[in-house]
Amino acid sequence: MRAVLRRLHSPDVDDLETWAPESGACFGVLVQAFVGPQNGKGEESFDFTVCSPEWLARRHGRNAAVLGRHHLLLFDYDFDEVRRAIESVINSAEGQNWQEIASKIARHGKWEFEDYNPDS
Repeated sequence: MRAVLRRLHSPDVDDLETWAPESGACFGVLVQAFVGPQNGKGEESFDFTVCSPEWLARRHGRNAAVLGRHHLLLFDYDFDEVRRAIESVINSAEGQNWQEIASKIARHGKWEFEDYNPDS
């Protein structure tokens, strides 16, 4: 089984394709990748903080340790590069079922059901 990127969305900007950060070297934006089974219906969200190293430095300080999970680092904002990077993650995730695939993608983007436990 494989997954496919259905669409990219950001609650922070109106149009990711045409958006340009105010400062090309310092930006951070939430990008939600809506992903579903290649041969099936439905989609689930995986969130990526797309940001520059300068944005991380300003947000956390230059002496802070920053764990990179759920982040996609770019030196300059380029929508096509964002799409390529996220599609690469999705295309490399294979599994016997959706749970396996989603768990692999969730290593990179925060899955909307990442901490969900139906038994709790």
